[in-house]
Amino acid sequence: MLNELIKKLEEKYSGERAEHSKKFFKTGIGEYGEGDIFLGLSVPEQRSFAKKYSKLSTSQIQKLLNSKVHEHRLIAGLILVGKFEKNPEEVFNFYIKNSKRFNNWDLVDLTAPKIAGRFLLEKNKKILYDLARSKNLWEKRIAIVSTYPFIRNGNFSDTLKISEILLDDSHDLIHKAVGWMLREVGKKDARVLKDFLKINYKKIPRTTLRYAIEKFPEGERRKWLQGELK
Repeated sequence: MLNELIKKLEEKYSGERAEHSKKFFKTGIGEYGEGDIFLGLSVPEQRSFAKKYSKLSTSQIQKLLNSKVHEHRLIAGLILVGKFEKNPEEVFNFYIKNSKRFNNWDLVDLTAPKIAGRFLLEKNKKILYDLARSKNLWEKRIAIVSTYPFIRNGNFSDTLKISEILLDDSHDLIHKAVGWMLREVGKKDARVLKDFLKINYKKIPRTTLRYAIEKFPEGERRKWLQGELK
């Protein structure tokens, strides 16, 4: 079944879309996605393959995750998301074991909330703090993005604490992810977000601030950016 999937993916190869993806996901030398290989499939196409091949075994999923082909790893992640409902603990443990394999922002964003976030919703969240302190870019992104289900359930504390840990991070993808989650907090409770921004204003990266206040009225947003509301 795995060989069949790989063959069908190769048949879908699109050189033009693959080249676009290589640029979009920063695969050049020294960039965050360096060396990633693309076949040029759309996300809907990959979702369709993940659904069709949802019965792949753990060992087969592992082979996909070990692949240098981006679509192989994303489809593996989407299959894991589909398997989560029936075997949440098993899928979560496998996901965390392979956290470094989800090595681009789309791989993280499409899986972390639906696996790590859902599993840890009512559980001890220490693993996310460990990941937030990792030296690995993708584990740090998993840590913050996984808090999205907590936010939706009205629990902001872990998002704020992990955001604080990551405020000193130098990578733009972490700045954006933290800003994104803070914006989601603000949608639920603007006062909580504003209090966090005031306390941490001096060390909040500009990108993070822009993302966090994106939904504020224009005038208020301008004042935050100019430092008038800190």
